[in-house]
Amino acid sequence: MAFRSNAALCGAVLVLAVSVTAARSGAVDSSAVLDAASGDAIVGAASMYNPFRPGWREGGPNTASGERYDPSVWAAAIKTSLREKFGGVQYGAKPTYALVEAVGKKVIVKINDVGPLTPGRIIDFNERTMRLFDPSLERGVIHGVSVTPLSGEDWIAGPVG
Repeated sequence: MAFRSNAALCGAVLVLAVSVTAARSGAVDSSAVLDAASGDAIVGAASMYNPFRPGWREGGPNTASGERYDPSVWAAAIKTSLREKFGGVQYGAKPTYALVEAVGKKVIVKINDVGPLTPGRIIDFNERTMRLFDPSLERGVIHGVSVTPLSGEDWIAGPVG
C-alpha cells in the first residue's frame, strides 16, 4: 500500500514539474491563440523602431502605456489609427496583446506603444520581435504581416508553436 501511495505522489510531482516547465518555456499552443483572437486580422507592412538609436523618426524612451522601451521583450507599437481596435494603448493602461504572423512565423507581442511614424506601416516591432522575422535586421520592412488582436491580458509574449 505504501508503494502505491509513493508512486502516485511521485507521478503527481512529475506532472506538476512538466506543467511548470511548459508554462515557463513560453511555448503557447496555436489553437488556444486562435480561439482567443478577437476581431479581424489587419494585414500590412511592419518595420522596427528603437528610440535609443539616433534619428528624428524615433519615439521617446517611454512607450504610450508608460512603460520604458525595452528592446529585449516581445513588444510592438500599433498604428495610431488602430489604437482603439487594440484596447486604446494609453498611459497607465495595461498593454494588450496581438498575434503577429509573417514569413511563416507566429509570435504573440505586447502592444504597449503607438506609431509607427513611417507612412504605409501598420506596426513597428521592437528589436527582439523584428529579429524573429529578420534575424540580420537587413530587410528593414516585412510585407504581408497579419496582426490580430487577442482578448484578455494573461498572455505570455513570445513565439507560437
